[in-house]
Amino acid sequence: MQSYNLSHLKQLESEAIFIMREVAAQFEKPVLLFSGGKDSIVMVRLAQKAFWPAKFPFPLMHIDTGHNFEETIQFRDELVAQTGANLIIRSVQDSIDKGRAVEEKGLNPSRNSLQTITLLDSIEEFKFDAAFGGARRDEEKARAKERFFSHRDEFGQWDPKNQRPELWNLFNGKKQAGEHFRVFPLSNWTEMDVWQYISMEGLKIPSIYFTHKRTIVNRGGMLLAKSDYITLIGNEQYEERQVRFRTVGDMTCTGAVESGAASLEEIIQEVASARVTERGTRADDKRSEAAMEDRKKQGYF
Repeated sequence: MQSYNLSHLKQLESEAIFIMREVAAQFEKPVLLFSGGKDSIVMVRLAQKAFWPAKFPFPLMHIDTGHNFEETIQFRDELVAQTGANLIIRSVQDSIDKGRAVEEKGLNPSRNSLQTITLLDSIEEFKFDAAFGGARRDEEKARAKERFFSHRDEFGQWDPKNQRPELWNLFNGKKQAGEHFRVFPLSNWTEMDVWQYISMEGLKIPSIYFTHKRTIVNRGGMLLAKSDYITLIGNEQYEERQVRFRTVGDMTCTGAVESGAASLEEIIQEVASARVTERGTRADDKRSEAAMEDRKKQGYF
């Protein structure tokens, strides 16, 4: 009898596709949260494979902070045009204008936490009952507590102590009216897995992930890109460095890393030797010991 073995990437792919199909079977109105970052790009490819030759049966939704990297927004629009996906965009600025959210004060106010309000309002607006997210357990300790199917109550809140068991690939999507689920098909993936999968599939990614010259300011060891949303403090000065980004988010809290990695192969080698996780370049995670968990309890991604 001929043996049948899958590589670890193919096993992860198969698991993620199974979860996406489970969502399509159990929920009436799912949505895929799309940021233009590497994890959401992988999610789109998995969705294509899960439902091929048909189009995947849910829209993409981007919660736009207004503090985005131009390269990411440009790539987002190109990918949507290429795939023919339905893209929904909801803006944090609109939430601020309506009085639903209040802009942070300070020298470089972040809109990262304000996305929660816009996200929950959008889920309510479209009556989505499941939202795919690209979070992985290796990113941060709060995300390590997540299940594949993460139940949210009628207020969009997450209770890490009251999650449903997931045994033998059985996923319980039952909910009450007004509740919804966040679903994380990449839960068991690592940053290295994501990069190797991108390489294996030949996926295009925003140029911001590769080395390039950028004007930055070194703020407490965090290399923040020059933007209209950052005010220099004290003796801080802008300088030009050769950098790339390991993760993409609000410009005011997403740090770059010095790097000469100009190809996927070089990025993979760099990640293999890294001693700091990609979330280590995010200033919003450093605000408190439980910053991510506090935001997730309130309804964050």
